Amino acid sequence: MADGNAPLTADDDDGPFGKPLFDDPSARALSRVGVIDVGSNSVRMVVFDGAARSPAYFYNEKIMCGLGKGLAQTGRLNPQGRLRALNALRRFALLAEGMQIDPLTVVATAATREAADGAEFQAEVLRETGLRLHVIDGDEEARLSAQGVLLGWPEAKGIVCDIGGNSMELARIGDGKVGKRVSTPLGPFRLQQIDADPKKRRAHIDKVLRDAQAVMKSTGERIYLVGGSWRVIARLDMERRSYPLTVLHEYRMTPNGLEDTLDWLAVADLAVLRGRTGTSAERMELVPLACEVLREVLALFKPSEIDVSAYGIREGLLYEHMPEKLRARDPLIEAARMAEVVQARIPGFGKKLFEFLLPLFPNATKDRLRLIKAACLLHDTTWRAHPDFRAEACFDNATRANLGGLDHPGRVFLGLALLHRYKNSRSGSRLEPMFRLLSEDEIQAAEVLGKAMRFGAMFSVGDPAKAGALRWQPKKRLLELELTPAGEGLYGEVAQARFQSLAVAMKAQTLVTKAG
Repeated sequence: MADGNAPLTADDDDGPFGKPLFDDPSARALSRVGVIDVGSNSVRMVVFDGAARSPAYFYNEKIMCGLGKGLAQTGRLNPQGRLRALNALRRFALLAEGMQIDPLTVVATAATREAADGAEFQAEVLRETGLRLHVIDGDEEARLSAQGVLLGWPEAKGIVCDIGGNSMELARIGDGKVGKRVSTPLGPFRLQQIDADPKKRRAHIDKVLRDAQAVMKSTGERIYLVGGSWRVIARLDMERRSYPLTVLHEYRMTPNGLEDTLDWLAVADLAVLRGRTGTSAERMELVPLACEVLREVLALFKPSEIDVSAYGIREGLLYEHMPEKLRARDPLIEAARMAEVVQARIPGFGKKLFEFLLPLFPNATKDRLRLIKAACLLHDTTWRAHPDFRAEACFDNATRANLGGLDHPGRVFLGLALLHRYKNSRSGSRLEPMFRLLSEDEIQAAEVLGKAMRFGAMFSVGDPAKAGALRWQPKKRLLELELTPAGEGLYGEVAQARFQSLAVAMKAQTLVTKAG
C-alpha cells in the first residue's frame, strides 16, 4: 500500500504502473498484483494471483457507488457516491495491507478527472487511506481497456467499445497492438442530463458517434464490448434466446440478433428481467440509455459480429506489467498448465498424454490441437470430486472457469471431452442443452478425445509412451496399439475395455501388436 505521507520517488515517474513486475520468472510465479478501479459507477478491487497469462482472481470486490451520478448537471462528484467510494477505498487499503499486495495500482476514470472537486477527492483519498489515486485521461482509459481485451484475446482484431458511467471509449486493436482511440461523453449518467426528448437524445448520440467514427473509420469490423452496462444487455440477450451457457466472456451476438434484443428490451418489464437474471437495480437503471447508445453503434459502425469481453481496464493494468514474451503466450494453455500444476495428481503427465494421443488426430487444425492439448492438461484436475459427479464436475470446470482465448463452442467441446474422460455415456445428462452449441461432428470428436484420454490416462501411470504407441489408419478405419514389453503387463482387462470403447467411438477395428 502506498504511504500517503511519502515523497514521490523515481518510480512514480512511470505513472500508475511503475516498473514491469514480471521480468523475473520467480516473481512471475509468486507475486500478486492488486488493482483498484475507481469508476463513475463502481469502485472495484481485484487481486490477480501471480502472473498467469490467463488471469486468476485471488480477490474481487465491487461497490456500486455512483460517484459520477449527476456530474453532467452539477459539475461535481455525487456527495453520497463520494462518501461510499471513500469508505470502499478505506476498506480496500486495509485489505491490501493484510494481503501484503505490492504493487497496488489505483486508477480513477471519467468522473474523477472531469469533476470540479476531482483533485480534492484525490487528495482526500491519499490523506484518509494512503492510496495514491492516479487519474487517467480518456485516451489512456481506452488504451488500458483495449489491452484488457488483448489479455483474453491475443488475436483479437476490430474495435473495443468500453462503456462506463460517464464516458464511452473506443479503441482499435489488431496484431496484439492498440491503435487509434477516442473518448466520448456517452456514459448513461451523462445521458441522463440530456434533454428528455428521445429524438433529441438520439440526435445527440448520433452526432457524438459520427465524430468518433470520423476518427475510427470502422465499417464491418468485429466490435468487442467492455463494461457493466454492455454485460447486462448481453445477459438479457441470453435470456431472450434461452441460451444454455450463461458465461459472458466471449459470448457472441449477430447485429440482427442484438437488434431483436434491443427491440425486446424497449417493451419488456425490466423489473421482472432483473429478478430473472440477478442484475442489480443500479445496473438495470442504466440499461435503457445504454441500449440507445448500442443501437446507434450498430447503425453507424455496421459490425460483422459483437463479442463480449469480461476483461477490461483492470486486466489491461495487469497486461501493462507483462513483458512481450509473456503476452505472446496462449492464455488458454497457460491457464490449463497452471491448473495442472495446482490440482492434478501427477503434474506434467498432461503433456505426455497429449504426445501419446497425437497420432489419433493427424488432420486436426491448429485451433483443434490447442483444445486437445488443453484437455490433456486438464484431464486430471477434478480427481478429488466424488466419483459419481466427477464427469459433470469436469464439464462445469471447463465451461464456467475463467479461461481466456476460448469461445463458447470451444468451452463445450472441452467440457464434453473431459466428461467422456470419466464417463462413457452422456445420455440423460443435465448438461445436454449445452451440447447444441456443437455440431454432430464436433460432439463425436469430443467423445473420441475424451475416450482416448480415458484410455491413455490409466494405461500407464508414468508415461504411456513407454507402454506402447498408437497408430491410426483412417482409410482402413484401423486403430492399432503397439505394446512394449512393459506395456504387455499394463494392458489388463480395464485397459482393454477402454481401448475397445475408444475404437467404437472412432468406428474402427482394432489391432494390438507387440513391439520388436
